[in-house]
Amino acid sequence: MKKLIINISFVLVAATSLVSCKKAIEDKFYNPEKARDASLSGLFTAMLNNDRVAAKYWNVRTFLCQMPGVYAQTSYFPNANSVYQQSDGYSQNYWDDFYATGGNGSGSMAQYRSMETKFKTLSDTEKAAQATIMQAAKVVLIEQAAKMVDLWGDIPYSEAGSLETSSTIVNAKFDEQKALYTSFIADLATAGAYFKANPTNKDFAKADILLKGDVNLWARYANSLRLRLLMRISKVDEGTARTAVLDMLNNSAAFPLIDGGNNPSYNPGVSDVLLQPLTNSTSDLSAAFMEGSWYATDYMLNTVMLPANDPRIPVIYDKYGRTVNGKFVPNAGYKAMPVTMTGSDQETKFADYSVLDSATFLYNQKLPGIVITASEVNLLKAEAYERWGSSASAQTAYGNALRQSVTFYHYLNSLNQGGGYVNVPVPAAADIDAWVNTSSASYTGTSANKLANIYTQKWVHLGVLQSTEAWSEYRRTGFPVLTFPSDGKLSGFDTPPTRLIYPGKEKILNAANYQAVQAKDTRKTKIFWQP
Repeated sequence: MKKLIINISFVLVAATSLVSCKKAIEDKFYNPEKARDASLSGLFTAMLNNDRVAAKYWNVRTFLCQMPGVYAQTSYFPNANSVYQQSDGYSQNYWDDFYATGGNGSGSMAQYRSMETKFKTLSDTEKAAQATIMQAAKVVLIEQAAKMVDLWGDIPYSEAGSLETSSTIVNAKFDEQKALYTSFIADLATAGAYFKANPTNKDFAKADILLKGDVNLWARYANSLRLRLLMRISKVDEGTARTAVLDMLNNSAAFPLIDGGNNPSYNPGVSDVLLQPLTNSTSDLSAAFMEGSWYATDYMLNTVMLPANDPRIPVIYDKYGRTVNGKFVPNAGYKAMPVTMTGSDQETKFADYSVLDSATFLYNQKLPGIVITASEVNLLKAEAYERWGSSASAQTAYGNALRQSVTFYHYLNSLNQGGGYVNVPVPAAADIDAWVNTSSASYTGTSANKLANIYTQKWVHLGVLQSTEAWSEYRRTGFPVLTFPSDGKLSGFDTPPTRLIYPGKEKILNAANYQAVQAKDTRKTKIFWQP
């Protein structure tokens, strides 16, 4: 009954929010409606207003915490027999939200194709004025398309969106995943150079609800996304990745990054790429998490964070507890339910274990959608330096990344003002230094040990809100070394997959093109960048 009430309430709130949020965009930005005669600016705003990027119920509840969060153990999951089985309905929703508007995403592909069509009708003078918006839209499309590749492998891309470009429906071929990544990396290099060399303009600034028309940040965003994709292919195409990455890192003036200026006390709200909620948004993630995924995860808390006395623990988790004689009694310390705990024990003993912090995650109406952060970028830099350059430079980047992660999570917590929530005080510098320099998280040991720490700390930092990226990095690096209970699981689903199966409707409606990739369509087929 409790879940039913929550769900009904959510539907009512969502219906109201959709109307009010739409009006807020129209008042402040260009018309985002998907229409043939819509302005480029309006289409771009609509493209950015993506509930698959924003911190929204449907994406967190039905996708992140159902699939990638389970497969990467960044989200708690019940020890049920079908826990590793992909939800075809929810993965179909995610797939559709990339290609078409009207769902829970912005329809990135459809919006971009509409922008291309509109752009072709402009005069040369108008095209020159609108080129900045088109470059930014390409970066946004690539970020979302790369996630699609990371989840499924080959995807329709080059021929997708025919309805927007030619008013006809043409079933699109599946483009080969490695070729797509190659094109993404090249296009991001072009975009980064463009934003470095060109000024902003009023149309772009008004349309840009992500970075407010700041071309410096767009250059950093394009370069940082390129760095992410290059490092992702680095285990299978090390030569290409190494050359391009070292060129970027050795020429920071030409390739600025989202690295917070390498300042541990940076301002995430200014430096990171975050999709802030609309000013009149009143939604939060309480229902998304409390319907089963708000408990602390075993390996992250028990194995990684607690032994290191990680200063992020109080801002990511709450001790939780029980009500005794009408009074809430918190647990003595932090601990997560063991991943091997039976389903029946999970249902009866959950109050003895920690949960996600309510102020940071559950009831935070100001929680942004996270695209890329300084901590992730510095961990990418640390990996590159450790593998191909100076271990001392790697240690510096690693230390910056850990300190910035503390800053980042306290920033998220600080956004929740009022409502009776007390913000967690920022830890003393000495406590953070002890964690970075002398704990199990410290940058010591062999190069292999150092890389393992880089990979593990990136997984922790990405966490539940970036579970898709966490799952990709886990599959790429093999870290952390996780245990997945297999006893009692459904036959054929006793372990997590290495990719998602194509959604059912795509197999039927695009059957001819699906035949070309059908042999790859197994849950254990590797994405091309997996070693």
